[in-house]
Amino acid sequence: MITTDPASNVDLRYAKIEGIDLPVSRIAFGCMSTVGSQTYPGLAEQQAIDTIRAAYDHGINFFDTARAYADGESEELLGKAIKDIRDKVVIASKPKPGDNSASEIVEECEHSLRSLGIDCIDLYQIHWPRRQTPMEETAAAMEKLIQQGKVKTIGVCNFGPQDLTEWLGFASCVTDQIAFNMLMRAGEFEVQPLCVEREVGILCYSPLAQGLLAGVYDQADDVPSGKARTRHFRGDRPEARHGEDGCEDLTFEAVYKIKSIAQRIDRPMGEVAISWLLHQPAITSVLVGASRPDQIARNVSAFDLELNDELLSELSAATDPVKQALGASIDMWSSPPRTR
Repeated sequence: MITTDPASNVDLRYAKIEGIDLPVSRIAFGCMSTVGSQTYPGLAEQQAIDTIRAAYDHGINFFDTARAYADGESEELLGKAIKDIRDKVVIASKPKPGDNSASEIVEECEHSLRSLGIDCIDLYQIHWPRRQTPMEETAAAMEKLIQQGKVKTIGVCNFGPQDLTEWLGFASCVTDQIAFNMLMRAGEFEVQPLCVEREVGILCYSPLAQGLLAGVYDQADDVPSGKARTRHFRGDRPEARHGEDGCEDLTFEAVYKIKSIAQRIDRPMGEVAISWLLHQPAITSVLVGASRPDQIARNVSAFDLELNDELLSELSAATDPVKQALGASIDMWSSPPRTR
């Protein structure tokens, strides 16, 4: 369990984000799992609230949501769940991916504030880079939200090295949220080194690769189409939006190796996957979803697992072929990538 005193920063289980007073838990709750999408079936309102509160009870104080998650429903659920503990949690959200114009950014922020039932968002993040609007305009609008007291600090999501470098020329950026897990290590090529250099934290989403790293699926054909959209799988899959061959055999060879290592050290595979991420450079927090309160305890148990250098190297070696096959694009779904 995460220590219940975030201010103590014990065992590096909490991290500091510039501009936010409260240290954030290095395992965060990703609220996309609370509502229906291509990936998740969604939860009944009380189940979602109970799961969020279970996360808080286990020491998670960092919650990430977005307007795009069921058109604000995720924000509304989170707002209800944390209403009486607002001063004890850190809330991150994002505008819908649109044109990122100044007017849109302001409108989206106001909508999120109403949905969440709060007067200030701790971390406001651009969801995806867009090129319809000059980045300078978008950045200025985000900085203005800080000046107006509607946002404490700003970050980005899915920004590759060029996008992130350009953004940093116009505005502050405390975090870059990207898909990052043992089967999706594209960030290691360029984004992670840049984040280390520029002191930008990385927030990792999809840490369990939509169940692959939790041992949910034994073979590629077992993965439902909504989760087989990534570039790991063939481009002719029903919901895929890339034309690549995929690397299904390499992916499941890596899964089997990771599972074998987890069995050898007698720890759950998902726990090993989360712990591996927590040991990587520049990682501020790992965003883990859950659909039931009992899943929270399994997620935070990763803090009890100390992977030594030998195990970390072995796990990395097991997934190196997938890393090389997918390359440096951090866009897990599209080819050509939406980010650069």
